[in-house]
Amino acid sequence: MNTKNQKIKYFLYARKSSESEDRQVQSLDDQTDRLEKLAHDLSLNIIKPFFVESRSALKPHNRPIFNEMMRRIKNGDADGILCWHLNRLTRNPTDTGTLGQFLQDGVIKSIQTIEGKFLPEDDVLTYNVVTAQANQYSRNLSRDTKRGLLKKLNNGWQNGVARFGYLNDKESKIIIKDPERFNLVRKMWDLMLTGNYTAPKILDIANNEWSFRTRKSKRMGGNPLSKSGIYKIFTSLFYAGIIESGGLQYEGKHERMISLEEYDRVQMLLGRKGKPRPKKHEFAFTGSIRCGVCGCLYTAETKKKLLKSGEIREHTYYHCTRKTVKIKCDQRKNIPADDLDLSIEKEIEKYTILPEFLQWALEGLSKKNDTEIEDRSKVYEMQHKTLVETQNELDELTKMRYRQLIDDETFIKEKNTLQIKISQFKENLRETETRADKWLELTEKTFNFATYARKAFLMAEGKQGLELKKEILMAIGKTPIISDGKLIIEPNEWFIPIKNEYPALEAEYSRLEPNEMPMNEARTEALTSVRTHWLRRRESNPQQAG
Repeated sequence: MNTKNQKIKYFLYARKSSESEDRQVQSLDDQTDRLEKLAHDLSLNIIKPFFVESRSALKPHNRPIFNEMMRRIKNGDADGILCWHLNRLTRNPTDTGTLGQFLQDGVIKSIQTIEGKFLPEDDVLTYNVVTAQANQYSRNLSRDTKRGLLKKLNNGWQNGVARFGYLNDKESKIIIKDPERFNLVRKMWDLMLTGNYTAPKILDIANNEWSFRTRKSKRMGGNPLSKSGIYKIFTSLFYAGIIESGGLQYEGKHERMISLEEYDRVQMLLGRKGKPRPKKHEFAFTGSIRCGVCGCLYTAETKKKLLKSGEIREHTYYHCTRKTVKIKCDQRKNIPADDLDLSIEKEIEKYTILPEFLQWALEGLSKKNDTEIEDRSKVYEMQHKTLVETQNELDELTKMRYRQLIDDETFIKEKNTLQIKISQFKENLRETETRADKWLELTEKTFNFATYARKAFLMAEGKQGLELKKEILMAIGKTPIISDGKLIIEPNEWFIPIKNEYPALEAEYSRLEPNEMPMNEARTEALTSVRTHWLRRRESNPQQAG
């Protein structure tokens, strides 16, 4: 029996991480079983409990159990370490130096591995060579891994676990649609895009009404979506086809779920810079109107007033939140909810048409659609040419880097700029491909909105009425602003012809006093006369027809 080994008290240490460095390493159970057998064969004195952890050794101070073991060795609780291989103890210079110093000072009297042992009196070169090999192996592996990850990003594929609504395909190693969840996540975006739902409300609907559950893996998953999860969905460019990594953006080849315009709109609804701010109150227009001075969102609050009669009346007011510290805001006027409703109604009225004009307005769309298809072809040709030219620029830039004509910093900066342009050009191409169909659908919705929106706004009541009012407001145009108590809305371009041309048309129609006529041939002729005159005017002035 080896009496020298009996005097040394050993801690058994086993480690395995999930990183590439440990793919071929024995499992923790295998390590401890083999080490226990070795301890028995060599009659080693093992102090329990064992020190076992699943952490990477690539960086120092990353292993709490290893650090605890070293602390106890320093305190004299043990003076030997039993492990599978020296690279289980260290793969970085800091831990290598600490272990080496402990060994040279005799604080550690023996490091026993499956292959042999390291003692204080041994030639330090042996220890340094083995640990240097482990460190260099990790450096090479890290470099190769980063190169592989970068190549994957340049090829348009995200590294790591796929986002909600997508799956990692094990065979092809790419990101694919999750057939169970893709459409549900898209519905979450649709609800958010209406402007009528907060993120927490959508989370409640998804979990409790749709029974949404995260994908199940061996160790986790199968749970309702978390609050942080819903915000990760609504703030991730991945769903718009863009992969973000290391401060750079890459165009993804996965199937995008939303457009960049839809992403930008949701960021606006969430708050400045896309940071979500849950809403505590349910008023019609909170989170949908901004201050014209400081850019902060308008919020609302209800105040109570005690009348002399003892009756308590409630009044709702809208006001700027004034949460910015960079701009001093002087917009302190409270706007009564009724006054804001009236202002919005007046804005809607600018884009309202009589029901009599709806049908023939829609009939004229087919002619316009033919022109739209022709225009689309010309735009598509130009966009494609620009994309090819920009891609050639990127190719030339890469050749310059290979020839060492430019440094890494310049290359990365220019490459990122060109990749963003290419991504935008491809997005424009995709939009152009479906532009004609979208234009026809959008125009039909525009005329329907112009016919019925004002009436719907005036009749909206209850909680659903609040949501409808907000939806109508957001449909008019870009984010409304309030400046000096006045509501200002920049309309969507498809409403502009109605605003500019329709008043004269309605005035001409009203001058014929059609409302005094019964629903007969005379009234039909009156409407037809106005319609014919208006169409001729538009045909003679194509610029107004847009």
